[in-house]
Amino acid sequence: MQTLNIGLIGTGFMGKAHAIALKATPTVFSLPAMPVCDLLAEVDDELAARKARELGFARSTGDWKTLIEDPAIDVVDICAPNFLHKEMALAAIAAGKHVYTEKPLALSAAEAREMVEAAEKVGVKTLVGFNYIRNSATQLAREIVQSGEIGELVHFRGRHNEDYMSDPEKPLDWHVQRATAGAGALGDLGSHILNMAEYLTGQRISEVFGQLQTVIPRRPVPGGSGGLGEVENDDQAQALLRFDSDLIGNIETSRVATGRKMGLAYTLTGTKGSILFDQERMSELQLYRHAGPEGRRGFSTLLIGPEHPDYAAFSPAPGHGLGYNDQKIIEIRDLVEGIVNDRPLYPDFREAWRINRMIDAIEASHSRGCWVEI
Repeated sequence: MQTLNIGLIGTGFMGKAHAIALKATPTVFSLPAMPVCDLLAEVDDELAARKARELGFARSTGDWKTLIEDPAIDVVDICAPNFLHKEMALAAIAAGKHVYTEKPLALSAAEAREMVEAAEKVGVKTLVGFNYIRNSATQLAREIVQSGEIGELVHFRGRHNEDYMSDPEKPLDWHVQRATAGAGALGDLGSHILNMAEYLTGQRISEVFGQLQTVIPRRPVPGGSGGLGEVENDDQAQALLRFDSDLIGNIETSRVATGRKMGLAYTLTGTKGSILFDQERMSELQLYRHAGPEGRRGFSTLLIGPEHPDYAAFSPAPGHGLGYNDQKIIEIRDLVEGIVNDRPLYPDFREAWRINRMIDAIEASHSRGCWVEI
């Protein structure tokens, strides 16, 4: 069987999720090639060697440039902080490697465009980790919309709220600095719901009117000195949306929404019905059909099962549910099939560049106090 040698950069939360998926995907799906956990890079040799043992990689290095230059590596998998995406991806592209990276693609639309142009010039495959669109429930929601079952869409509402920065005593880290993260909650979490809006509706967002807020403007400096440092980006954001058609909508995002742990949710309202979804109950979809006698109309709960996209590969029984890492497994399946069979990947760098343009437009709208075109 053909193999694809994977070089993983970074072993934090997302790096571990990628490693789990790389190992598990061949047990879930029949693949045209075997992804091989070959080389792992971390910030130094000792950490890299330890993480390679823990995550099942054959080799390790304390220098990510060594990984990219290694001729055995076919795919560079970037799970490093946002500010490193551009440099690492451009180096990988120059070396002729396919690139799989976490979101957001870059710190700005200008950076993202440079990455798109480089990848398309060389002709390598690219994929960006907007994994929530891989959930079977969300794939089902998209099918329902496309089939016309809930009629013509008239409104989209989306949110992605979490509370990982709600404690004001949590120290400064790279997420709250412009030079390392770019936008705050808007770039980290909001990028997911912006991608979700276009994926579900099948329409392009054309204009935005945004509002951003930093709720906790100063945080403790790491090291216990007692000093406080400035938070340089947003804790929460919201935006009105206009799509290319007559569809309108809105999104909100927050990293200080106390009580929300994985609060990605959306409502799709159509002329014949509606869909509600909450990722905290990720294997359920609420469907309303505006038909039948008065007093009998209401939302029904669809428990995701083997009749729905990709679920049967994990379980033959409905209602047993999927988990976060299963979305990454589906993403790895798509990556392997796209590379081996030369199929388009979604979202690739070009699509992720679009998300960066939306983020920039929402920030510009907040500054100017007006609608901004994408």
